[in-house]
Amino acid sequence: MNAETDGTWRRLREHSRRLGPVHLRQLLRDERRTPELVASLDDLTLDFSREKLDAAALEDLVQLARNADVEGMRERMVAAEPINSSERRAVLHMALRGGAPAPAGADVVVERDRFLDFAEQVRAGPFRDVLSLGIGGSHLGPAMAARALTPDHDGPRLHHVSNIDGADLADTVRGLDPARTLVIVCSKSFGTLETMANARLARAWLGDRAPAHMVGVSANPAACREFGIPQDRIFGFWDWVGGRFSVWSAVGLSLAIGIGARRFRSLLSGAADMDRHFRSAPLRHNLPVLHALVGIWRRNLMGWPSVALVPYDQRLDRFVAFIQQLEMESNGKRVTRDGEPAGGSTSPVIWGEPGSNAQHSFFQFLHQGTDTVPVDFLIAARPRDADRGHHALLQANCLAQGQALALGRTADEVAAALRAGGEDEGAVARLVPHLLLPGDRPSTTVTYRSLDPYSLGRLVALYEHRVFVQGVIWGVNSHDQWGVEHGKVLADGLIPALRDGAAVEADPSTRALVARLRDLGS
Repeated sequence: MNAETDGTWRRLREHSRRLGPVHLRQLLRDERRTPELVASLDDLTLDFSREKLDAAALEDLVQLARNADVEGMRERMVAAEPINSSERRAVLHMALRGGAPAPAGADVVVERDRFLDFAEQVRAGPFRDVLSLGIGGSHLGPAMAARALTPDHDGPRLHHVSNIDGADLADTVRGLDPARTLVIVCSKSFGTLETMANARLARAWLGDRAPAHMVGVSANPAACREFGIPQDRIFGFWDWVGGRFSVWSAVGLSLAIGIGARRFRSLLSGAADMDRHFRSAPLRHNLPVLHALVGIWRRNLMGWPSVALVPYDQRLDRFVAFIQQLEMESNGKRVTRDGEPAGGSTSPVIWGEPGSNAQHSFFQFLHQGTDTVPVDFLIAARPRDADRGHHALLQANCLAQGQALALGRTADEVAAALRAGGEDEGAVARLVPHLLLPGDRPSTTVTYRSLDPYSLGRLVALYEHRVFVQGVIWGVNSHDQWGVEHGKVLADGLIPALRDGAAVEADPSTRALVARLRDLGS
């Protein structure tokens, strides 16, 4: 850490000591403060006014981004330098949507046109259902987007399966007709354990129809052909596309079949719009940078280890899992790009579910629990399938929850309300501790006009770039996942013991668990 960076961290710690004891009630009394903590790109707005921040602290956070050379790392990414240092790969998912140049020799446009033309052929053909097999990013991306864009769906029915638990596939194909089902297998290596196990089951389910009813999406076309997929049904992407950033590639084929090529291109355009903003806007007005810096403030200066993500849109019910993977797999690292221990905490725990359902599950914990958990709210101005009056109920709940978290309810306010309701002083004294809300609990509210392909693309790209910026500041490689890989290796070693009764070479606990499962399963 250089002296300049160390000085910025020192000033930020001073800001946190200054602002920590100041209740959000007091901060929100300043009418000038809110405009300083709001940033917009057209209709997309990030409102940080309910965070325990002020303009002075935010300026030093922006300086922290400068010191970390976020701008330089951004240009290195765009220039196709191998910023994924442990795997010596470039990181160019922006090129899939036209937000950055594609590297020489990568026919991005040609391959995009190929899979989108194929999608249109499927939409016009005999298939009634599309079954997409993948896991991680090759599942979460298209499954999340297909659910989010339900009103735009006018193609065959889409089904996404990921779990190696056979119940996932069995429950999904129950009621489907193999004669009218297309199966898409998405795997970068075409060797992923879970995906290929499901692919073999799906191939058996299709029977003799398999060659004509299966599609491969992979960076390993030879493995696709070996599996029995015809060359004209193999769609590729490149090693510079990480799984959790791959929905923009042919991995999104199922989505393209569901919503059509034109709408899929709109999704890409929305993401490219955010790319242009991220690459050109000054740091102080750059939405992904500001979003990332607020996360740094929460995690490293205020010491809050988790974030609740609460979209007030039922169709974003898979968005939380998607962002959970995007952030925690990318930045859940304990060493820097140079292999040294990280100097502080990295990725927070991301969790949540859509509002207003969440209000009746974990919001009690958010309001009156012993831990402070910042919240990210997402809410559209216009509904897709509800009248304005119904949507206003949803909006009111979203805004009210942020208001209640920030302001709370004092003992005097509780007592006054109880007296106004006719309670005697004994009841007031007994109930006040239970009804008091401490408040001072931060949140960010993300608003946009409506959830459509363009706005979804822009929203996902916002979070992608936020993850990148935070990774740069923490000094970690946001584009590998070696912890995940090690678990796969261990699983491979246990399969013979569990399936065939082979000897187990493992620790005593694992040996005992294997023996127990064998006994119970015999």
